[in-house]
Amino acid sequence: MYLENLCKQTKNACGSLYMTETSVIDKTLREIAKKLVENVEYIKEQNGIDLKSARDKGMTEAFIDRLTLSNKVISSMAEGLIQVANLSSPVGKKEYEYNNIEQGIEIEKIFVPFGVVGMIYESRPNVTIDAFALCFKTKNAVILKGGSDGLYSNKALVEIIKSVLKENGIDENAVNLVEDTSRETTVKLMKMDKYLDLLIPRGSKKLIQSVTENATVPTIETGAGNCHVYVDVYADIEKAVKVIYNAKTQRYGVCNACESLVIHKDILEKVLPKIADSFLEKKIEIRADERAYQVIKDYPYLKKATEDDFYAEYDDAIISVKTVDCICVAIDHINEHSTKHSESIITEDNDRAEKFINLIDSSAVYHNASTRFSDGFVFGLGAEIGISTQKLHARGPMGLNALVTTKYVVKGDGAVRK
Repeated sequence: MYLENLCKQTKNACGSLYMTETSVIDKTLREIAKKLVENVEYIKEQNGIDLKSARDKGMTEAFIDRLTLSNKVISSMAEGLIQVANLSSPVGKKEYEYNNIEQGIEIEKIFVPFGVVGMIYESRPNVTIDAFALCFKTKNAVILKGGSDGLYSNKALVEIIKSVLKENGIDENAVNLVEDTSRETTVKLMKMDKYLDLLIPRGSKKLIQSVTENATVPTIETGAGNCHVYVDVYADIEKAVKVIYNAKTQRYGVCNACESLVIHKDILEKVLPKIADSFLEKKIEIRADERAYQVIKDYPYLKKATEDDFYAEYDDAIISVKTVDCICVAIDHINEHSTKHSESIITEDNDRAEKFINLIDSSAVYHNASTRFSDGFVFGLGAEIGISTQKLHARGPMGLNALVTTKYVVKGDGAVRK
């Protein structure tokens, strides 16, 4: 009954939240941002409990990086709240209007909240703030289900949010955290279609697969990121090395990191040794196909790639390399192996770049830029609740517009259909 009661309380908060003035919502978001900064030491203390547990379990550094709430991360979370407060809400805006004079009715199609959004995520406590901010701004109540690894961090953040909601006369059940982190409870949440209107998973491929297989709540798939950078025959080599180094090494455990390199055969011998040299200090493991392997066979962190490597999301200091004979083969290879997240082409030929952009079937496509830019904050969305890799309703970084649906409003004066 614990989970059902929590869902029921969240559902009951929807009505009052929908009637809350946008000015009050924006004021509340700014006050939460301020309180995060004021409570930075408390947040880091609770996050420290999670970090110690993760280290005791021998979790990877990429995992630790995702879990860590540093001063910089907390400051960024606060800034994201303020950005969301400054954005215009789509709620109540008209998408369509029509005056049917013959029938004596006026028709409007307006944007409205979904109601209750469920968020299931792993080891990323910053998602707690991002998901709440976007749902709250669009007048959606939200149920948060973080992983056990971030429980203390998530509890601290939700505690701060709830305290500010109460101070502003808003039902604190507009946000609730499921503190039971068992798999059984997680699966039950996926089936709470009586109370949840939308479910968004954010995390590993395994998590997203579990949600899509078990959920009876409508679901938006997000997150899995086997992102590619294709080095075209007309690439600027210096530019290619710079972009690839950033895309792979800035952060390993994020869904927009480059996991796969695709290189045109006619530039392979010129560019791959330079890429490998840039990776040397970071000890990036390169898993290369036969042609690429022979070009850099003295590289100390080199392995031969298997077919599975070209599908892999490593979340680690590992990258695969595939050699192709032409841009068409590159496009086919990427479309076959990608998770439809983010792909980039490095080329000085604009016609070839345009071909790549048009034919790659992913939510974000880049020309001479790092895939690391796939982020709601960078895209001016204030924050993101996830990056959708599907095509229905929302695609790419999901901000405010992804968290509303529509309703037709029809007005008459005793109108009856003729």
